[in-house]
Amino acid sequence: MRKFSVLTPQSRIAALAGLFIMATGNLELFERLGEVYPLTGANLPFLSSLTLFFTLATVLFLVLLTPGRAGRWVLATLLVVASQAAYFMDQYAVVIDTVMIENIVATQREEVAGLFSFSLIWRTVLLGVLPAWWVLRHWPRASSIWRELGARALLLLLLLIGLVAVAAPFTSGYASFIREHKTTRMYANPIFFSYSLVRYIGERFEQRDTGVLGQVAEDAQHIGPQHRPELVVLVVGETARADRFSLNGYGRPTNPRLAQEDVVSLRNVTACGTSTAESVPCMFSVQKQAHFNRGEALRTENALDVLFENGVHVLWRDNNSDSKGVATRMTYEDFRSPKRNPVCDDECRDVGMLDGLDRYIESHKGRDMLIVLHQMGNHGPEYYRRYPKEFERFTPVCRSKELRDCSKQEIDNAYDNAVLYTDHFLAEVIGLLKQYDGEYETAMLYVSDHGESLGENGLYLHSAPYMLAPREQTHIPAIVWLGRHFDYTMEQLRPHRDTPMRHDDLFCVLMSAFEIRTRMCDGPRNILYHNTELSPSPATGVPPAR
Repeated sequence: MRKFSVLTPQSRIAALAGLFIMATGNLELFERLGEVYPLTGANLPFLSSLTLFFTLATVLFLVLLTPGRAGRWVLATLLVVASQAAYFMDQYAVVIDTVMIENIVATQREEVAGLFSFSLIWRTVLLGVLPAWWVLRHWPRASSIWRELGARALLLLLLLIGLVAVAAPFTSGYASFIREHKTTRMYANPIFFSYSLVRYIGERFEQRDTGVLGQVAEDAQHIGPQHRPELVVLVVGETARADRFSLNGYGRPTNPRLAQEDVVSLRNVTACGTSTAESVPCMFSVQKQAHFNRGEALRTENALDVLFENGVHVLWRDNNSDSKGVATRMTYEDFRSPKRNPVCDDECRDVGMLDGLDRYIESHKGRDMLIVLHQMGNHGPEYYRRYPKEFERFTPVCRSKELRDCSKQEIDNAYDNAVLYTDHFLAEVIGLLKQYDGEYETAMLYVSDHGESLGENGLYLHSAPYMLAPREQTHIPAIVWLGRHFDYTMEQLRPHRDTPMRHDDLFCVLMSAFEIRTRMCDGPRNILYHNTELSPSPATGVPPAR
């Protein structure tokens, strides 16, 4: 009779894979643990307990997921994905949560190329592909499926007992760790990203399109007297930080052209997300950040829909990934290719989105128009590619995709040069609008989708979990220029420069800009609240704001 063993050949390989991933794919986790609990004699026992706990949990996770013949494919896949997750966590200190997975799903080919590097290749091959190949080749057959399942059940029980045993002497320490250091736990590889993937799939299933578009602001009415039609350009920025704009007090002259224009920089604006996929749908939605649900937002009318239904012609031009579902019912033009964008060198430039706008405006002469320009802006990590060579004022610059290989000064220089190019682009937008300032009520609003970490506290890029995101990723620039016939004056706007605002306010700002009245926008949160053209009239029956 064959001797029963709790550690079968299959579970032994799964356990070894768990130890391998802990040793090679969790460097960022151990670095974070070391920051929270510095290596001292007093902390050593608890650090040892945490290390054993995460190791046992990883082994348990892999043993649980890999029974039978299919187990080798599951384990091989996890080894490859864990090696790549480890690379991005080690390089940029990002967390692979549901928002990051959404970013990965929505990533375009050009963005993938920007993240592709030799280090990513060798780490994937050495720490992912080769171990996965070994697993596929040496995965043993189970002598008996029931024997295998029984042995695994017993092994799982022993691992659970082990988890309790290593944590029991430090219950107060674990209680504090769980309560106060949530971000650190998110670096557990592959457990957390696997949990995030399951949660992401569940959310997408719940948010599947029912084919029915939810209605919002059904009482909306255009009530302003039509002295002149509105011509508004909304520039949706990319990855711009408020503290890197000299208009907001930054020491470097990153806004030399805007400084010569009569603009107002709103200096206390907060993004409703830390990624494009989250922020762009959120800023056009009626939902507030605290309760924002992307799937629900995409199944509901947004600000562009309400404007269109009230006679506003809407054009979306994109030099980024896409509109993230916001402009699917609007006129949409992709400017990421030389086929449409006439200003392309290493990549197509934001200023190319202005090409042909004079013809568009002429073809809609006398009508209200909203033109949305979605920038490439400061998209990282290759900030040096976001601007033409003549805008490289601050040097030397980081020219590596692996930001940890560059000095803080080199990263800052490249990033600030990209802000300098945005300054140029916005000044060109204002120049275009000035040509129509006599016959239209013209305005420009620039607002970024989110900010960016540039190495502060070891963090790079963006997409940090919102509740834990640093201010660098949520404090965004917003700049307003108003033509001389716009109903709201710059003098009325200036007192709001430091008023706390959010992406949540954009919906009602757009309604007021086009003199569209709806009860949902009555109130002092609307910075255009005192637009005199929005006063109630007997024809509308809309009560005055309170």
